[in-house]
Amino acid sequence: MGQDAVAVVVGGGVMGAATAWRLARDGHDVLLLERFAPGHHEGASHGETRNFNTAYASTHYLDLVQRARALWDELARESGQVLLDDVGLVNHGGGERRWGATHDALRARGLAAEWLSARAAHDRWPALRFAGGTSTGRDVLWVPSGARVRAAVAWRAMLDGVERHGGRVRHGVRVRAVVPLDGGGVRLELDGETSDGGTDATILARTVVVTAGAWTTSLVGAVVPLPELVVTQEQPAHFALATTGAGDVARVDAMPGFNHAPDPERPLDRYFRSDVYGMATPGEGIKAGWHGVGPVADPDARTYRPEPDQLADLRRYAREWLPGVDADAAVPISCTYTSTASTDFVLDRHGDVVVGAGFSGHGYKFAPAVGEALAALATGDGVASARAALPFRFGPGRAVATGTPTGFGT
Repeated sequence: MGQDAVAVVVGGGVMGAATAWRLARDGHDVLLLERFAPGHHEGASHGETRNFNTAYASTHYLDLVQRARALWDELARESGQVLLDDVGLVNHGGGERRWGATHDALRARGLAAEWLSARAAHDRWPALRFAGGTSTGRDVLWVPSGARVRAAVAWRAMLDGVERHGGRVRHGVRVRAVVPLDGGGVRLELDGETSDGGTDATILARTVVVTAGAWTTSLVGAVVPLPELVVTQEQPAHFALATTGAGDVARVDAMPGFNHAPDPERPLDRYFRSDVYGMATPGEGIKAGWHGVGPVADPDARTYRPEPDQLADLRRYAREWLPGVDADAAVPISCTYTSTASTDFVLDRHGDVVVGAGFSGHGYKFAPAVGEALAALATGDGVASARAALPFRFGPGRAVATGTPTGFGT
């Protein structure tokens, strides 16, 4: 029989790393298994930056993002590294009609949210151009609580934390099957040799947490009542900075992340594929992308190639709205989204299998809070943490965490 563990986390992206970190930090025996090599580009957790986007109107997401911020800060103290840059977030397109509920929800929680005119915002952040024209001058919602996650550093800090607290991390281990046992517990069937020379064919666990991203349905869809999860290949890009003053490196690196919603009353926005999200990535320029409109993909048979028409429209967007970049100097990126119909997450337990999935392109910033909730579901510890998962349960009535704005990309 293979190596036993109390809790096994399957999938070592940011959600799995966060869950394993929490379990290990709380003193639990945990083993994290990841199919690919460290830092791989096969899923959704790679890359240097993400927006820490606090611009939600939903109570559930605001609860989760505030808890996530506290845990990011805890991990930063524990690791001795800077994980978030407090650059803020700007939201525009549609003005108060589009962002008013978000403004009110943030202010109700005591979080700063300030309206700016498009001109004032551009004067402050010249690498960005802003949609204007509202009669009130409430064109741009500036949210100082937003930040930029140093994603690659943060993921590594979580894995280091797992091992620092006595957990185990193994890469190059493909889990072929998750088999719930009649008497309780779960058997994991492994595919071939592990990268460290082991030959475990099976592992027995009291509880398994599956955070397998695009592979979730193929791995546990037959044993867990998942909602439909649609996998798409998303295709943002990094744009090199312009050689003009708007591309000044220091100012760009300090600029806020952004969400830009197309205005249905503005004909010139009709080429938008979706909301646009973006942020500065120091050393790489400005990242921008459409949100959740990539082609449906098999995660084991991706092309990794940008769809030409989408890329052309993204270049047009950069030319019109990002004066700080060279729109012709785009470096496309390929990643996956695993999305639910509502874009709400899936956080639940079925028997001895816990699932975290369906993060729909807006999950990264929540990772430590999601990991805390999944760990609580796995162990039964932490009633408040487990309660955070309630809006995201399985089943047709689960989608109660409404109010998610689009534009929450990675």
